Amino acid sequence: MATYTASNAIKKITTGDESGSWGSSTNNNFDIIDRASNGFVSIALSSTSYTLALSTTAVLSNGHYKAVRFTGTPGGTCTVTLEQNDKARMYMILNSTNQSLSITQGSGANVTILADKSAIILADGAGSGAAVTDFTSLVSISELDGVTAGTVTASKAVVVDANKDITGFRNVDIDGTLETDAFSIDGTAVSATAAELNYNDTGAAVGTVVASKTVTADANKDVASLRNLTLTGELDAATLDISGAGDVAGALTNNSAAVKVAGIETIYVPAGAMHPNTTNGCAGLDQVELSNGPELRVLDFDPSSDENAQFTVCFPKSWNEGTITFQPFWTVTGTDAGTVAWGLSGVSIANDGSINTAFGTNVVTTAKAFSGTSNDLMVSDTSGPVTIASAAVDTQTYFQIMRDVSADDQTGDARLLGIKLFYTTDAKNDA
Repeated sequence: MATYTASNAIKKITTGDESGSWGSSTNNNFDIIDRASNGFVSIALSSTSYTLALSTTAVLSNGHYKAVRFTGTPGGTCTVTLEQNDKARMYMILNSTNQSLSITQGSGANVTILADKSAIILADGAGSGAAVTDFTSLVSISELDGVTAGTVTASKAVVVDANKDITGFRNVDIDGTLETDAFSIDGTAVSATAAELNYNDTGAAVGTVVASKTVTADANKDVASLRNLTLTGELDAATLDISGAGDVAGALTNNSAAVKVAGIETIYVPAGAMHPNTTNGCAGLDQVELSNGPELRVLDFDPSSDENAQFTVCFPKSWNEGTITFQPFWTVTGTDAGTVAWGLSGVSIANDGSINTAFGTNVVTTAKAFSGTSNDLMVSDTSGPVTIASAAVDTQTYFQIMRDVSADDQTGDARLLGIKLFYTTDAKNDA
């Protein structure tokens, strides 16, 4: 009766056996021997487990091949089990998958072969407790003689220690990719991430701002193409050239002196620049001599009915043609402490426009009480917004100021000294 070799199950034909068929058995044995000596097979893996078969009865199996290349995409670490845990075997294995391979035979040690790596392994065939050894890791190489793990030795291979550390390098020249979880310089850990370090990779765009990259000045210390720059401190510059609009929330100074900017402006119109309306007009301009100091030029408005006066203003071109407000300055000759309310309306007339145009809506100030002391100066609160009819640049604006007796209770004449107009500019000048 035929028997089989221990490792590769080659059939041993006894004398007188296989009459008429020993040639087929012999040829099959040669095929097994051929695979075991120099045979190579490529096996595609598609799952996380695979059994490398080995027959015990001279049936050709993948486990007979000396060299095995694993390919495919297992989807995770693939456990390759060597069938027949009681047979000692040696394989050259190339892992061409995208996952690690764990080579096992029994409950003993296994060998892990990383993706795109290779190893010569030895399976001891010790039965259920069979172990697999990475034979290549046991090979002695002269460059390893005298090496201290974790310390660089001249003319010797570099081997990491148990903590995967290496000390003693002087210069390292890397042509490929350097990957590290962390590194330090002179003992100080560098905490920047890879993404943060890549911010410095501006390529050839030195001196030009690149999105999501560090700004690097060129050889002339110039930087171009910044869009928005926010400073929380002071900007010191020898010169400042702004081709577009500038927005300054705080004070803008020139040699410590405030620079005038667009915004609220005022015009004071004295009573002397006004004239009574022909119909329902106030008293004519009067010059009043007091016992001390200034003489007053005033327009007197009766307490019994609404009276009006008019004046004109040509606003500067920098006016934004928006609403204005006003603040009356007035007094009373007498001691009555009653209130006085003033109203203002306006209309702008453009070139070739008809001056015979109605004023806009009259806006009345909050009535202000007189002090009760004759000839005291009173300054009313600033009015609400006054909309000027047909407001536009390059116009002449006509105003009508009136005393609204329905909104006050002063029993004496209210003497108007003048009004202050508040308007808004939106240009740096009137060019």
